Amino acid sequence: MITSIEPLGKHDRRAFSCGVAALDDWFHARAGQDEKRNVARVFVAIDDQLGVVGFYSLGAFTLTIADIPEERSRRLPRCDLIPAALIGRLARDHRVRGQGVGELLLADAVARIVAAAETLAVFAIVVDARDERAASFYRDFGFEAFPGRPLRLFMPASVAAAAARAARA
Repeated sequence: MITSIEPLGKHDRRAFSCGVAALDDWFHARAGQDEKRNVARVFVAIDDQLGVVGFYSLGAFTLTIADIPEERSRRLPRCDLIPAALIGRLARDHRVRGQGVGELLLADAVARIVAAAETLAVFAIVVDARDERAASFYRDFGFEAFPGRPLRLFMPASVAAAAARAARA
C-alpha cells in the first residue's frame, strides 16, 4: 500500500525496476545528481512493504508559439517563449503493475504543478511519452499531442486546475 509520495531523499532505489532500462538507469544512477544540479525535482512513491515503487521528475520547460496547436495559441501573446512545466520521467515498479500507481503518480505530479502555478506562470503541463502505449496512458487523462509530435503531449494548466477544483467540490 502506498503510504506517501515524497521528495527523493536517501531512499534505497536498488530494488526498483520498471522494466525500461533507460528509466531504471536514470533513477538508480542520475536522479540524485539531477536533483543536486537543480535540473529536476524527483518524487518517489513509497509502499510500506516494498519501499520505492514509483517516481516522477518535474522541471521547468518552455514552448514556442509554433509548438502549440493554433486553436490554443490564438489567445496567447506573441512572445518568443511560453512557460510550461515538464513531467520528465514517470515510472512505476513492475511489482505494482495494475494497482493504479502510475495514475497516482500522475495525479500527484499534476497537483504539484497546479499548486506551483498559483505563484509561477505555467501555461501547460508537458510530458514526453516513450512509446505509443505511454502516450495512450496520458491521453486517457486528457493530455493531447502536439502537432507533428505524437509522443510529446500537453495539458493546459488551466484545464488541470479546473479538474482539481472539480475534484475537491
